[in-house]
Amino acid sequence: MSISRRRALAGMVSLPAFLSTSQKSAAGTVLKISHQFPGGTISHGDFRDRLCRIFAQEVERRTNGELSFEVYANSSLMKINAQFSAMRKGALDFSLYPISQSAGELPACNMALMPCLVTNYEQATKWKHAAVGRAIDKILDSNGIKLLSWVWQAGGAASRRSPVTNPEDLHGVRIRGGSRLMDLMFEEAGGQVSTMPSSEIYIGMQTGALDAAVTSSTSLISFRLEELSKSLVTGRGHSYWFMLEPLCASKSVFDTLSPDHQKIILQVGAELESWGLEEAKKDDEQVANVYAAKGARIIDLTDENIARWRAIAQRSAWKEYASTSAEANALMQLAREVA
Repeated sequence: MSISRRRALAGMVSLPAFLSTSQKSAAGTVLKISHQFPGGTISHGDFRDRLCRIFAQEVERRTNGELSFEVYANSSLMKINAQFSAMRKGALDFSLYPISQSAGELPACNMALMPCLVTNYEQATKWKHAAVGRAIDKILDSNGIKLLSWVWQAGGAASRRSPVTNPEDLHGVRIRGGSRLMDLMFEEAGGQVSTMPSSEIYIGMQTGALDAAVTSSTSLISFRLEELSKSLVTGRGHSYWFMLEPLCASKSVFDTLSPDHQKIILQVGAELESWGLEEAKKDDEQVANVYAAKGARIIDLTDENIARWRAIAQRSAWKEYASTSAEANALMQLAREVA
């Protein structure tokens, strides 16, 4: 018979800090992983959902069933914007979460989707062990979030109109950028920005509220935007849009686990980073094939394109973020050291 240790009502973040979704049973502790992306199986579907399922399966195996997991895809346990706060309060155990979405709560998380700051995977993978990565990890840890797997994704721009290749292509275009600072760059370039989660982009483009949207290659596939698009600027090779979407744990929940279980969770999380990197790269290629099959025009960015976007980003998003606090300025300096 199961004995409830901590429960949280789906979609709510106003629960007391001592509550959690995890449970203890005679067989061991059951932990919940929530994310906003389409669900699938351990071998098919959105790789972010698959990463959560592989993580769950491997941790359960290595702990001999003392830890087990339930994976809730597509925000079926909690609403998108509730998940980060819920982890901080101990009301959600784990989430694969685009942490830039929590920048209003933790401004340092803006670094996870800063336009043109990370432009390729080689640069992205250096962050974890660089000074900027250590600083971000420390900030998250001190605010109740344990970062387990550094997963970076390149993004591309799907458009119902002509491709968004250079800044001048944005004049009068209604676009979704994915973060406040990305939106600042697009506004500086003459775009009309609209804020919404990636799961709502399809409706936005379908109704004409959006002309274009920038999101990860995986989301460009999973949310079927090829059905509405005439052009695609890919993220393969390099991009002005790179997002950190890590697998995270609630620190208060993590701290209740035994040292052996903590060690296994950290090991499995780190081991999955190389798998996530390869899957992200695969999707950068696959998205081009998916959109081309629907007749969309496919564009890959050049170094010159990236340089033009960076000039816009530096005088808008970079400048504004660095001016907000001494911490933000220090983080920007550390990030710029990662070539």
